[in-house]
Amino acid sequence: MSHRHSHQDVLVATIGRPHGVRGLVRLHPATEHPETLEELGPLHDETGSVWQIRWKAPGIAAVLGQDGQPLPDRTAAEKLVNRKLYVAREALPEVEEDEFYHIDLIGMEAVLASGETVGRVVSVHDYGAGTSLELEAGQLIPFTMACVPEVDMKAKRLVVVPPEAVEVEGDLAGEVEVRS
Repeated sequence: MSHRHSHQDVLVATIGRPHGVRGLVRLHPATEHPETLEELGPLHDETGSVWQIRWKAPGIAAVLGQDGQPLPDRTAAEKLVNRKLYVAREALPEVEEDEFYHIDLIGMEAVLASGETVGRVVSVHDYGAGTSLELEAGQLIPFTMACVPEVDMKAKRLVVVPPEAVEVEGDLAGEVEVRS
């Protein structure tokens, strides 16, 4: 059974702008704990090239190529701007009970509490204000306990409560406080 290798890969970092002239880069981790990037072992990009990360300062990293050598200079670093780094799903540590990797949520079937299917999760967005799940129909569901009360990893199914169906607390006549 052969399936596309990339399907099970998890995005762990994106290389940003060069930092200084010595081949260091700004690195944008996609992991909750940036320090784990060094421990994950070899990372790879879309082209299959293998890289390793060594943190030099918060947000600043040396990127080591397949030969174990860091990037030689700023020019080499510039070529990697916006390069996404991935790790195989099985290389990741197990997560806590209420934590999920984005890759695990993609492809899950979203159902209403009534059991009615609303579509599959096609992508997971995290704009910094919290995570949202995007369903096939383009619907965005905030990944909160109120909107996604149940995630069944074994059945690859999650229960969603569309945001418009979530009860708004407070007096409807008064001002509704929206926390951003």
